[in-house]
Amino acid sequence: MQRTTPPFRADHVGSLLRPAPLKAARERRERGEIDDAALKAVEDREILAVMRRQAEIGLKSITDGEFRRSMWHFDFLERLDGVESYAAAQGIQFKGVQTKAKGLKVTGKIGFTGHPMLDHFRFVAANAPAGTTAKMTIPSPSVLHFRGGRKAVGEYVYPDMDGFFADLGDAYRKAVKAFGDAGCRYLQLDETNLAYLCDPAQREMLKARGDDPDTLPATYAKLINTAIADRPRDMVVSMHLCRGNFRSSWISEGGYEPVAEILFNTIGVDAYFMEYDTERAGGFEPLRFLPKGKQVVLGLVTSKTGALESRDAIRRRIEQATAFAPLEQFCLSPQCGFASTEEGNVLAEDEQWAKLRMIVELAGEIWGR
Repeated sequence: MQRTTPPFRADHVGSLLRPAPLKAARERRERGEIDDAALKAVEDREILAVMRRQAEIGLKSITDGEFRRSMWHFDFLERLDGVESYAAAQGIQFKGVQTKAKGLKVTGKIGFTGHPMLDHFRFVAANAPAGTTAKMTIPSPSVLHFRGGRKAVGEYVYPDMDGFFADLGDAYRKAVKAFGDAGCRYLQLDETNLAYLCDPAQREMLKARGDDPDTLPATYAKLINTAIADRPRDMVVSMHLCRGNFRSSWISEGGYEPVAEILFNTIGVDAYFMEYDTERAGGFEPLRFLPKGKQVVLGLVTSKTGALESRDAIRRRIEQATAFAPLEQFCLSPQCGFASTEEGNVLAEDEQWAKLRMIVELAGEIWGR
């Protein structure tokens, strides 16, 4: 049966390929040829159009495609109190490609006293087509730690990392409450790092810098639970897990088994968007830990290439998943966004919409219309 509350049987992670007029306007703003107001006018227009397009193909969750962002995570994190961005020596290394050279550092006590993305959400909520739900996506609090670790956190601010984690959780708790006060009832935490902790190479990297990959899942779980502690009772909080998504490349690989029990039974979110489009994500066996009352959105359609998947193959994959949890606890989506950064993945907009339309149609066939 279909769902009337998030996550929906046909859903999507959030980011969408930036249309040409938006890309051109951002480039003109960078060159100083237009001001912020002119850029915002283009953003508003393109977001209104992309929200209509989502509704037209039958999606019930509506996002702004992250059109006002350059990167899925830094744009949010750098506006927290005490966090600054800087020009790094190199970007984040993916398989064969790097992001733009940018980093984050903690230079003061972390806090939340407001954020421009609250207005970004209000715009979506005010303009979402009738019968749809406005969805907001923000990076999980763990992202601020995982990328830089101790080196990114000034010891003169936090001599003890316990203080850092406490303030970070509290800042996020205030942020989630602020989105709730702004009317958000569908919030997604983009949590790449629990999936990264399933990769032996990433675990070795953490050990080499002085972190313990065996204790981080519990630390991150506590952070997330603190973040959502004051959410409205009717706010659905989902968590998106993936192994990296930039220019159709990735960072990590490995099944969810090492974190599955904490993921499903310690972290208090309502739903999980889980990457399952390639063998890099492992099998469905970890879904046996999924408790009643929670949903998993199976990311069986890839956002990394334009080739349209076989509907029969997706049906078979969903059937395989039902060996470990009931069909009614599943939904369907792409494995990640189509443009985690403004550069976007290597596929065409028409291919993006064809995939989303197929997801809507398949969900209707599988769970009823």
